[in-house]
Amino acid sequence: MGSKIYVGGLPYSATEQQLSDLFAAHGSVASARIITDKFTGQSRGFGFVEMSSDGEAQAAITALNGSEMGGRTLTVNEARPQEPRTGGRGGFGGGGGGRGGDKRDRW
Repeated sequence: MGSKIYVGGLPYSATEQQLSDLFAAHGSVASARIITDKFTGQSRGFGFVEMSSDGEAQAAITALNGSEMGGRTLTVNEARPQEPRTGGRGGFGGGGGGRGGDKRDRW
């Protein structure tokens, strides 16, 4: 099983092919994916690369963390599992409080 790497600070113009090529210098790249906004399709400035082995992944992290791509400094480290998200918008509910009082107060 390969090792998944988080890559932050990507130029918004970077392509998945460029990301793959950058990491290929340090080992065999199983996949490279840039995360995009689901509404606009624009890059969100980060992505994930999966290397074929843990050793190659560690070599790539060591070599590329803090390096530059397109004038931006890259943050490269081992990807952590995605944390579970809470559903919905939340934060709504509770009393209205202080909205003019009760009708009985108007006597």
